[in-house]
Amino acid sequence: MKTLTEYLWFNTKKHREYINITGDVETILKKSEIKEGMILVSAMHITAAVYVNDAEDGLIEDIDEWVDRLAPYRKDYRHHLTGESNGDSHLKSLLIHHEVIVPVTNGKLDFGPWQQIYYAEFDGQRKKRVIVKVMGE
Repeated sequence: MKTLTEYLWFNTKKHREYINITGDVETILKKSEIKEGMILVSAMHITAAVYVNDAEDGLIEDIDEWVDRLAPYRKDYRHHLTGESNGDSHLKSLLIHHEVIVPVTNGKLDFGPWQQIYYAEFDGQRKKRVIVKVMGE
C-alpha cells in the first residue's frame, strides 16, 4: 500500500467560514498516483470541521444558521472560565465532525453527483491546518 500525507493551511478572513476544498484534495490525489483506496481529510483543530455535502450557497447558509442555532455564542459557557471565549466554536465542530473518509476508485474521488468536501472554520482569523492522507494502490 502506498500513502501520501499533505497539509492544507487556512487563515480565514472571518470568524466563521465554509471553504470548498475538493479541488485541493483532488490535486493531492493526483500527486499520489493512487488508483484504488481512500483519502482521510481531517481538521487538526478542535474549533473546525470537515464535511461532505452539496456546494450550494443556500445550503451553506442553512448549515451556518443550523449550527449557530444549536450552539449559539453565550458568555456563560464553562469553557470560558479558562480564559477562552470560543465555547460555541468547539460545540459547532462537534456537530459537523472533524473528518471525512472519501473512497478513491479509478484514480478519482468516488462521490455522489453533488458531493464536495468542505472545511468549516468556527474560530478563524488565525493559522490552522487540515491533514489529507491518501492510502491505497
